[in-house]
Amino acid sequence: MRILGIETSCDETAVAIYDESKGLLSNLVSSQMTVHQPYGGVVPELASRDHQRKICLLLDQALQTAQLDWADIDAIAFTEGPGLLGALLVGAATAQALAYSLKIPAIPIHHLEGHLLAPLLEDQHPTFPFVGLLVSGGHTLLMEVKNIGQYTLLGESLDDAAGEAFDKVAKLMGLPMPGGPAVAKLAEQGNPKRFEFPRPLLHQPNCDFSFSGLKTHVRNLYQKLQPTDAQTKADIAIAFELAVVDCLVTKAKRALSLCGVKHLVIAGGVSANQRLRQVLTTQLTEIGAKVFYAKPALCVDNAAMIAYAGLYRYRAGQYASLAVAPKARWPLIDVLPI
Repeated sequence: MRILGIETSCDETAVAIYDESKGLLSNLVSSQMTVHQPYGGVVPELASRDHQRKICLLLDQALQTAQLDWADIDAIAFTEGPGLLGALLVGAATAQALAYSLKIPAIPIHHLEGHLLAPLLEDQHPTFPFVGLLVSGGHTLLMEVKNIGQYTLLGESLDDAAGEAFDKVAKLMGLPMPGGPAVAKLAEQGNPKRFEFPRPLLHQPNCDFSFSGLKTHVRNLYQKLQPTDAQTKADIAIAFELAVVDCLVTKAKRALSLCGVKHLVIAGGVSANQRLRQVLTTQLTEIGAKVFYAKPALCVDNAAMIAYAGLYRYRAGQYASLAVAPKARWPLIDVLPI
Protein backbone atom coordinates (compact mmCIF):
# COMPACT_ATOMS: atom_id res chain seq x y z
CA MET A 1 0.00 0.00 0.00
CA ARG A 2 1.50 3.32 -1.12
CA ILE A 3 0.00 6.66 -0.13
CA LEU A 4 1.02 9.95 -1.73
CA GLY A 5 0.64 12.90 0.62
CA ILE A 6 0.16 16.57 -0.26
CA GLU A 7 0.48 19.40 2.28
CA THR A 8 -0.22 23.07 1.39
CA SER A 9 -1.83 24.50 4.52
CA CYS A 10 0.42 27.55 4.87
CA ASP A 11 3.83 28.48 3.48
CA GLU A 12 5.43 25.12 2.68
CA THR A 13 4.61 23.10 -0.41
CA ALA A 14 5.19 19.46 0.48
CA VAL A 15 4.81 16.08 -1.23
CA ALA A 16 5.70 12.65 0.18
CA ILE A 17 5.16 8.97 -0.57
CA TYR A 18 4.70 6.45 2.23
CA ASP A 19 4.83 2.68 1.73
CA GLU A 20 3.32 0.69 4.60
CA SER A 21 5.95 -2.05 4.25
CA LYS A 22 9.03 -0.02 3.29
CA GLY A 23 8.33 3.25 5.08
CA LEU A 24 8.97 6.73 3.72
CA LEU A 25 10.09 6.62 0.08
CA SER A 26 10.25 10.36 -0.55
CA ASN A 27 9.62 13.50 1.45
CA LEU A 28 10.00 16.87 -0.26
CA VAL A 29 9.37 20.30 1.24
CA SER A 30 9.72 23.61 -0.58
CA SER A 31 9.80 26.58 1.78
CA GLN A 32 8.42 30.01 0.88
CA MET A 33 10.63 31.84 3.37
CA THR A 34 12.23 34.10 0.77
CA VAL A 35 8.81 34.94 -0.68
CA HIS A 36 7.40 36.25 2.61
CA GLN A 37 10.60 37.55 4.23
CA PRO A 38 10.20 41.14 2.95
CA TYR A 39 6.75 41.37 4.57
CA GLY A 40 7.65 40.02 8.00
CA GLY A 41 4.96 37.34 7.83
CA VAL A 42 3.01 35.05 5.52
CA VAL A 43 1.00 36.79 2.79
CA PRO A 44 -1.88 34.40 1.93
CA GLU A 45 -2.23 35.34 -1.76
CA LEU A 46 1.50 34.98 -2.38
CA ALA A 47 1.47 31.63 -0.58
CA SER A 48 -1.31 30.31 -2.83
CA ARG A 49 0.46 31.40 -6.00
CA ASP A 50 3.72 29.83 -4.91
CA HIS A 51 1.95 26.53 -4.17
CA GLN A 52 0.53 26.61 -7.71
CA ARG A 53 3.98 27.13 -9.21
CA LYS A 54 5.63 24.31 -7.27
CA ILE A 55 3.10 21.54 -6.70
CA CYS A 56 3.42 19.74 -10.05
CA LEU A 57 7.22 19.94 -10.00
CA LEU A 58 7.32 18.41 -6.53
CA LEU A 59 4.90 15.64 -7.52
CA ASP A 60 7.14 14.62 -10.41
CA GLN A 61 10.24 14.81 -8.22
CA ALA A 62 8.64 12.72 -5.47
CA LEU A 63 7.83 9.94 -7.92
CA GLN A 64 11.36 10.05 -9.36
CA THR A 65 12.91 9.92 -5.88
CA ALA A 66 10.78 6.91 -4.96
CA GLN A 67 11.40 5.32 -8.38
CA LEU A 68 7.67 4.91 -8.93
CA ASP A 69 5.07 5.64 -11.59
CA TRP A 70 1.55 6.97 -11.05
CA ALA A 71 0.23 3.43 -11.46
CA ASP A 72 2.11 2.47 -8.27
CA ILE A 73 0.13 4.91 -6.08
CA ASP A 74 -2.88 3.44 -4.26
CA ALA A 75 -4.36 6.62 -2.76
CA ILE A 76 -3.69 10.35 -2.36
CA ALA A 77 -3.96 12.00 1.06
CA PHE A 78 -4.16 15.78 1.30
CA THR A 79 -4.50 18.43 3.98
CA GLU A 80 -8.13 19.58 4.01
CA GLY A 81 -7.64 21.98 6.91
CA PRO A 82 -7.16 23.97 8.99
CA GLY A 83 -5.01 26.59 7.29
CA LEU A 84 -5.03 29.38 4.73
CA LEU A 85 -8.04 28.76 2.52
CA GLY A 86 -6.37 29.63 -0.79
CA ALA A 87 -3.30 27.55 0.03
CA LEU A 88 -5.43 24.58 1.08
CA LEU A 89 -7.43 24.88 -2.12
CA VAL A 90 -4.33 24.30 -4.26
CA GLY A 91 -3.47 21.03 -2.52
CA ALA A 92 -7.06 19.80 -2.28
CA ALA A 93 -7.88 20.48 -5.93
CA THR A 94 -4.63 18.91 -7.11
CA ALA A 95 -5.11 15.79 -4.97
CA GLN A 96 -8.73 15.26 -5.96
CA ALA A 97 -8.11 15.86 -9.64
CA LEU A 98 -5.26 13.36 -9.63
CA ALA A 99 -7.26 10.81 -7.66
CA TYR A 100 -10.22 11.14 -10.03
CA SER A 101 -8.06 10.73 -13.13
CA LEU A 102 -6.20 7.74 -11.64
CA LYS A 103 -9.42 6.17 -10.27
CA ILE A 104 -7.98 5.93 -6.75
CA PRO A 105 -9.29 7.35 -3.44
CA ALA A 106 -8.57 10.88 -2.26
CA ILE A 107 -8.30 11.09 1.53
CA PRO A 108 -8.87 14.35 3.47
CA ILE A 109 -6.56 14.79 6.47
CA HIS A 110 -6.64 17.17 9.41
CA HIS A 111 -3.36 19.08 9.54
CA LEU A 112 -3.02 18.74 13.32
CA GLU A 113 -3.79 15.03 13.24
CA GLY A 114 -0.85 14.70 10.88
CA HIS A 115 1.40 16.47 13.39
CA LEU A 116 0.12 14.30 16.24
CA LEU A 117 0.92 11.11 14.35
CA ALA A 118 4.32 12.23 12.99
CA PRO A 119 6.26 10.76 15.97
CA LEU A 120 4.77 7.36 15.10
CA LEU A 121 7.04 7.38 12.05
CA GLU A 122 10.08 7.07 14.34
CA ASP A 123 11.61 3.76 15.46
CA GLN A 124 10.84 4.63 19.09
CA HIS A 125 7.24 5.74 19.18
CA PRO A 126 4.47 6.06 21.76
CA THR A 127 1.58 3.69 22.33
CA PHE A 128 -2.04 4.71 22.80
CA PRO A 129 -3.34 6.34 24.91
CA PHE A 130 -1.07 9.37 25.22
CA VAL A 131 -1.19 13.13 25.70
CA GLY A 132 -0.37 15.27 22.68
CA LEU A 133 1.20 18.72 23.01
CA LEU A 134 0.79 20.56 19.71
CA VAL A 135 2.90 23.72 19.48
CA SER A 136 3.19 25.65 16.25
CA GLY A 137 2.77 29.10 14.76
CA GLY A 138 -0.99 28.72 14.62
CA HIS A 139 -1.85 26.37 17.47
CA THR A 140 -0.90 25.54 21.03
CA LEU A 141 -3.06 22.89 22.67
CA LEU A 142 -3.06 19.76 24.78
CA MET A 143 -5.07 16.74 23.64
CA GLU A 144 -5.86 13.41 25.20
CA VAL A 145 -5.32 10.86 22.42
CA LYS A 146 -7.05 7.54 23.08
CA ASN A 147 -6.59 6.35 19.50
CA ILE A 148 -6.50 7.78 15.99
CA GLY A 149 -9.53 10.01 15.64
CA GLN A 150 -10.38 9.83 19.35
CA TYR A 151 -9.29 13.19 20.73
CA THR A 152 -10.32 15.19 23.79
CA LEU A 153 -9.25 18.81 24.17
CA LEU A 154 -7.59 19.39 27.55
CA GLY A 155 -6.44 22.96 27.11
CA GLU A 156 -5.31 25.53 24.57
CA SER A 157 -3.87 29.01 24.22
CA LEU A 158 -6.38 31.71 25.05
CA ASP A 159 -4.60 34.19 22.76
CA ASP A 160 -1.35 33.84 20.78
CA ALA A 161 0.03 30.42 19.91
CA ALA A 162 3.56 29.77 21.20
CA GLY A 163 5.03 29.84 17.70
CA GLU A 164 3.18 33.06 16.93
CA ALA A 165 4.63 34.65 20.07
CA PHE A 166 8.13 33.57 19.01
CA ASP A 167 7.58 35.11 15.56
CA LYS A 168 6.29 38.40 16.99
CA VAL A 169 9.16 38.66 19.48
CA ALA A 170 11.65 37.95 16.70
CA LYS A 171 10.13 40.69 14.55
CA LEU A 172 10.19 43.12 17.48
CA MET A 173 13.88 42.35 18.03
CA GLY A 174 14.74 42.70 14.35
CA LEU A 175 15.47 39.00 13.85
CA PRO A 176 14.83 37.17 10.56
CA MET A 177 12.06 34.68 9.78
CA PRO A 178 11.32 32.06 10.93
CA GLY A 179 11.18 33.63 14.37
CA GLY A 180 11.40 30.53 16.57
CA PRO A 181 14.82 29.29 15.43
CA ALA A 182 16.16 32.87 15.34
CA VAL A 183 15.15 33.58 18.95
CA ALA A 184 16.45 30.17 20.09
CA LYS A 185 19.81 30.74 18.41
CA LEU A 186 20.17 34.17 20.01
CA ALA A 187 19.14 32.73 23.39
CA GLU A 188 22.13 30.36 23.32
CA GLN A 189 24.36 33.35 24.18
CA GLY A 190 22.06 34.75 26.84
CA ASN A 191 22.41 35.00 30.61
CA PRO A 192 19.35 33.21 32.08
CA LYS A 193 19.68 35.01 35.44
CA ARG A 194 19.54 38.60 34.23
CA PHE A 195 15.80 38.91 33.52
CA GLU A 196 12.83 37.10 35.08
CA PHE A 197 9.74 37.02 32.88
CA PRO A 198 6.18 36.21 34.04
CA ARG A 199 4.63 32.77 33.51
CA PRO A 200 0.99 33.47 32.54
CA LEU A 201 -1.60 30.98 33.89
CA LEU A 202 1.19 28.79 35.25
CA HIS A 203 -0.46 28.20 38.61
CA GLN A 204 -4.04 28.09 37.35
CA PRO A 205 -5.53 24.59 37.87
CA ASN A 206 -6.11 23.97 34.17
CA CYS A 207 -4.25 23.11 30.99
CA ASP A 208 -4.71 26.44 29.19
CA PHE A 209 -1.94 28.75 27.98
CA SER A 210 -1.50 32.47 27.40
CA PHE A 211 1.46 33.97 25.55
CA SER A 212 0.23 37.43 24.54
CA GLY A 213 1.33 38.94 27.86
CA LEU A 214 4.82 37.53 27.42
CA LYS A 215 5.08 39.17 24.03
CA THR A 216 3.92 42.48 25.57
CA HIS A 217 6.45 42.11 28.39
CA VAL A 218 9.25 41.78 25.82
CA ARG A 219 8.01 44.83 23.94
CA ASN A 220 7.82 46.96 27.09
CA LEU A 221 11.27 45.86 28.23
CA TYR A 222 12.68 46.50 24.78
CA GLN A 223 11.18 50.00 24.69
CA LYS A 224 12.53 50.74 28.17
CA LEU A 225 16.09 49.51 27.57
CA GLN A 226 16.36 50.17 23.82
CA PRO A 227 19.25 47.68 23.69
CA THR A 228 21.95 48.10 21.11
CA ASP A 229 24.39 45.51 22.47
CA ALA A 230 24.11 41.87 21.43
CA GLN A 231 24.37 40.58 25.02
CA THR A 232 21.26 42.38 26.25
CA LYS A 233 19.29 41.13 23.25
CA ALA A 234 20.47 37.60 23.97
CA ASP A 235 19.51 37.95 27.65
CA ILE A 236 16.00 39.02 26.66
CA ALA A 237 15.75 36.14 24.19
CA ILE A 238 16.66 33.49 26.75
CA ALA A 239 14.34 34.95 29.38
CA PHE A 240 11.47 34.78 26.90
CA GLU A 241 12.36 31.26 25.75
CA LEU A 242 12.63 29.96 29.31
CA ALA A 243 9.24 31.43 30.21
CA VAL A 244 7.55 29.77 27.22
CA VAL A 245 9.25 26.44 27.92
CA ASP A 246 8.28 26.57 31.60
CA CYS A 247 4.62 27.16 30.72
CA LEU A 248 4.55 24.36 28.14
CA VAL A 249 6.30 21.82 30.36
CA THR A 250 4.25 22.57 33.48
CA LYS A 251 0.93 22.29 31.66
CA ALA A 252 2.03 19.12 29.84
CA LYS A 253 2.89 17.46 33.15
CA ARG A 254 -0.49 18.50 34.52
CA ALA A 255 -2.23 16.95 31.49
CA LEU A 256 -0.36 13.67 31.98
CA SER A 257 -1.47 13.59 35.60
CA LEU A 258 -5.11 14.34 34.71
CA CYS A 259 -5.20 11.57 32.10
CA GLY A 260 -3.21 9.05 34.13
CA VAL A 261 -0.84 8.24 31.25
CA LYS A 262 2.95 8.17 30.95
CA HIS A 263 3.51 9.00 27.29
CA LEU A 264 3.65 12.55 25.93
CA VAL A 265 3.88 13.37 22.23
CA ILE A 266 5.10 16.83 21.32
CA ALA A 267 4.55 17.93 17.74
CA GLY A 268 4.48 21.03 15.54
CA GLY A 269 7.20 23.48 14.57
CA VAL A 270 8.03 24.61 18.12
CA SER A 271 8.63 20.98 19.12
CA ALA A 272 11.98 21.26 17.33
CA ASN A 273 13.15 23.72 20.00
CA GLN A 274 16.08 22.00 21.70
CA ARG A 275 15.64 23.66 25.09
CA LEU A 276 12.01 22.51 25.19
CA ARG A 277 13.04 18.96 24.33
CA GLN A 278 15.76 18.90 26.96
CA VAL A 279 13.57 20.23 29.76
CA LEU A 280 10.70 17.91 28.86
CA THR A 281 12.98 14.88 28.78
CA THR A 282 14.53 15.73 32.16
CA GLN A 283 11.32 16.59 34.00
CA LEU A 284 9.26 13.74 32.58
CA THR A 285 11.97 11.25 33.48
CA GLU A 286 11.73 12.49 37.07
CA ILE A 287 8.04 11.53 37.20
CA GLY A 288 8.46 8.22 35.37
CA ALA A 289 7.03 9.50 32.08
CA LYS A 290 8.50 9.71 28.59
CA VAL A 291 8.35 12.24 25.77
CA PHE A 292 8.24 11.33 22.08
CA TYR A 293 8.83 13.62 19.13
CA ALA A 294 9.57 13.46 15.45
CA LYS A 295 12.91 14.31 13.88
CA PRO A 296 13.21 18.07 13.15
CA ALA A 297 12.39 17.62 9.45
CA LEU A 298 9.02 16.13 10.43
CA CYS A 299 8.21 18.80 13.03
CA VAL A 300 7.63 21.52 10.45
CA ASP A 301 4.77 21.26 7.97
CA ASN A 302 5.44 18.24 5.78
CA ALA A 303 3.58 15.71 3.65
CA ALA A 304 5.07 12.60 5.25
CA MET A 305 2.76 13.03 8.24
CA ILE A 306 -0.21 13.56 5.89
CA ALA A 307 0.57 10.40 3.93
CA TYR A 308 1.01 8.41 7.14
CA ALA A 309 -2.30 9.63 8.57
CA GLY A 310 -3.83 8.90 5.19
CA LEU A 311 -2.91 5.23 5.48
CA TYR A 312 -5.13 4.82 8.56
CA ARG A 313 -7.99 6.78 7.02
CA TYR A 314 -7.66 4.68 3.86
CA ARG A 315 -7.97 1.46 5.85
CA ALA A 316 -11.11 2.89 7.47
CA GLY A 317 -12.59 3.73 4.06
CA GLN A 318 -12.84 7.44 4.86
CA TYR A 319 -12.50 8.99 1.42
CA ALA A 320 -13.23 12.47 0.10
CA SER A 321 -16.28 13.24 -2.00
CA LEU A 322 -15.87 14.88 -5.40
CA ALA A 323 -16.53 18.29 -3.85
CA VAL A 324 -13.38 20.31 -3.14
CA ALA A 325 -14.12 21.77 0.29
CA PRO A 326 -11.04 22.86 2.27
CA LYS A 327 -11.64 24.12 5.81
CA ALA A 328 -9.86 27.21 7.11
CA ARG A 329 -11.10 26.31 10.60
CA TRP A 330 -11.60 22.73 11.74
CA PRO A 331 -11.50 21.68 15.41
CA LEU A 332 -9.46 18.52 15.84
CA ILE A 333 -12.15 17.01 18.08
CA ASP A 334 -14.51 17.06 15.07
CA VAL A 335 -12.56 14.53 12.98
CA LEU A 336 -14.14 11.15 12.40
CA PRO A 337 -13.06 8.30 14.69
CA ILE A 338 -11.55 5.18 13.20
